[in-house]
Amino acid sequence: MIRRDFLRLTALAIGGSSIGLVACSGGGDTGNGDTGGTGGGGGGKGGQLVMGLISAPMSFDPSVAEWGNRLPFYQAVYDTLLLATPEGTIDPYLATEWSYDDSQTTLTLTIREGVTFSDGEKLDATAVALSMNRFKEGSGPDAGYMRNVDTIEAPDATTVVVTFTAADPAFLNYLTRTAGLVMSPAAVENADLPTNPVGSGPYTLDVGATVTETSYTFLRRDGYWNPDVQHYDKIVMRVFQEPTAMLNALRAGEINYAKLAVADTFEQAEAAGWTLNKNELDFQGLLLLDRAGTQVPELGDVRVRQAINHAIDRPALLQAVALGYGTVTAQVFPTTSAAYDDALDERFPYDVAKAKALMAEAGFEKGFSITMPSSPVLGTTVYALITQALGEIGITVTHEDPGANFIADLLAPKWSACFMALEQNPDWQLTQFMISEDAVFNPFRYADEKVAAMLDEYRTADDARRDAIIKELNAYIVEQAWFAPFYRVEGVVATDKNTSVTMLPTNTLPNIYDIVPA
Repeated sequence: MIRRDFLRLTALAIGGSSIGLVACSGGGDTGNGDTGGTGGGGGGKGGQLVMGLISAPMSFDPSVAEWGNRLPFYQAVYDTLLLATPEGTIDPYLATEWSYDDSQTTLTLTIREGVTFSDGEKLDATAVALSMNRFKEGSGPDAGYMRNVDTIEAPDATTVVVTFTAADPAFLNYLTRTAGLVMSPAAVENADLPTNPVGSGPYTLDVGATVTETSYTFLRRDGYWNPDVQHYDKIVMRVFQEPTAMLNALRAGEINYAKLAVADTFEQAEAAGWTLNKNELDFQGLLLLDRAGTQVPELGDVRVRQAINHAIDRPALLQAVALGYGTVTAQVFPTTSAAYDDALDERFPYDVAKAKALMAEAGFEKGFSITMPSSPVLGTTVYALITQALGEIGITVTHEDPGANFIADLLAPKWSACFMALEQNPDWQLTQFMISEDAVFNPFRYADEKVAAMLDEYRTADDARRDAIIKELNAYIVEQAWFAPFYRVEGVVATDKNTSVTMLPTNTLPNIYDIVPA
């Protein structure tokens, strides 16, 4: 078996839904069990955990699943083939071993024996291959994870063989996420699959106690193959549309765990006696998606995109929006990546005069108008400040709230630019998420010959050359102003005195297995 260091993987940070608020049961009876360990190793059991989340699943069908803020819903009912750990490794899960051939174009997985689905069906290699092929052929936002996969076959009950059209340096990571979810073959034709999942996970969805897009109740499943990660008898996941509503539930003791998406709630949660569990995973800023100018011709000029970058007072925005919880940046690659270069963070200092000069040089001194989406999940202050900053250089911004269609409309693509929070992932994973021609967050399918050539070389280069390529790529997209990052923010999951979590370095939320009674 080849064991590889775990590389960060992409996911939607916001998840794309504005979801209704529910008044439901509180968390008063949680934390009444023994103290459990972290990292999935503890056997402590609690009665009930109530989680406050910001995004509901659009469907429980794993072929269209998303990760990021929707991770808990899927991990509750499904298992993944491999497991991303808080220590930054890939561990066995449904797949106990894996190995590549010398060309890195054939992957062999050994499937765990003795696992059953919640409907009693046996989990075997055939079930795994079926789930992987459904994901490959599906229309979900992460379908690109399978872009290099040719075939997925099960030659026997415990073996799955994946062949690739070209080496994919990120594929093991994908198997810790949506591409690795496995469902019961018997449920494929179920009409209620989108709302009634059938997996091999540690919990089952209590459909009768669930209100779609509002509140979801999961019950501990008897006979689960890995009982050490079943830390609670019952988990309730509540979805909050407004940060204030989440904070109110926290203060009222109605929840034990809260994903806090707006910085002005951090200190208030801490003042209420909650623990702030942090990771600096996401960047926030503008995605300048229409780089060919197909919808907004002005964005097709690099000087306009550079002007937008110069118009942003990043330190001021960090303080005003994130209350200083984060680090100013002008690049989408994280500090842990070989691509990262301190000097690039200084490429676009705040300079309105320079921005206006670039606009004039591009022939747009009179400015232009653009419409962008907004989401209450990210608060309201940032949108007013973006409108003000770009207005100073003649760009009139109108924001509109698409509600639950935020991500779907963005990727349609409906807008040429957007304020967004996305995970900063290194190297190949990030390029396949935001930069390559068929990346999820390249909805206009913008192609650049230089970028394509660098990515082609990266795929088969040795490690030293890969580091050089990715650094060159990062410098190029910063100079071309593909994005206008503002800052890296501290992502926060707040927990009450009865609850402890260990954060993942690779996702905005922790594994459900790493939430334990304190």
